[in-house]
Amino acid sequence: MRVLLAQDILLGYSTGIFPMAKTKTSKELYWVKPKKRGVIPIGGLHISKSLRKFIRSEDLHMSLNQSFLNVLNHCANREDTWINDELHKIYLELYQLGHAISIEVWSNNKLIGGLFGVKIGSCFCGESMFSISKNGSKLAMIVTMGLLRYNNFTLFDTQFMTEHLKTMGGSEITQTDYEKQLTIATTHNRNFSNFPNNYSWPEIIQLNNHKL
Repeated sequence: MRVLLAQDILLGYSTGIFPMAKTKTSKELYWVKPKKRGVIPIGGLHISKSLRKFIRSEDLHMSLNQSFLNVLNHCANREDTWINDELHKIYLELYQLGHAISIEVWSNNKLIGGLFGVKIGSCFCGESMFSISKNGSKLAMIVTMGLLRYNNFTLFDTQFMTEHLKTMGGSEITQTDYEKQLTIATTHNRNFSNFPNNYSWPEIIQLNNHKL
C-alpha cells in the first residue's frame, strides 16, 4: 500500500473500512473490512453497580483533548499493538485537523485511562483505549458514550467486538447493516465542541441512562 494521507484515511472510514498495521514495527498498512462490526448503541452502555460504586469512592476527573498525544502514545507503546509509526503520524494529523479526539480520565491529577477515535459525520469510530490503573478504560468509555449522546451522535463503531466490550453493552452487526447506518451518519455532521466542562460524574452517568 502506498503512503496514506489523512484524507485517504477519512475517505476509507466513510466507506466502511479502516487501516491497520500487523505490528508496531510493520512498514505497511492494510485496509480492514470485517464481516461483522462491533457497535454499542448510543445510550446503551452497561455500567455495573460495582463500577458506579467505584466512581463514587474515587477522586476522578474527565477531559476532552487535553492530552491527545499522551493517550495516543499509551495506546501505541504496547507490545501487542496495530499502531505503527505511520498510523501514529496520521492520527496526530487527524487530531490537528479536528477529525480525531481523545477522552482522558484522571485520578488525583494523574492520567489513569483514556481512548481516542475518529469522527465521521455522526459516527464515532473508537480506535484504541488504555488503562493504567483499575477501570481506567471503562471510565473513558462512560465519558465517551455520554458525550456521544449529548452531542446527538448516531453510531458508535468499536470496529471489532471483544469480551470486554460485550460486558459493557457491545454487540456485532453485519458489515452490510453497518454500512447502511454509516451512510445515514455521514449525512449528519456532529462534533464534540459542546463538551460540558462543568459536568459531574452523576450527569455523565445519567446520559448513559443510569444513576450514580
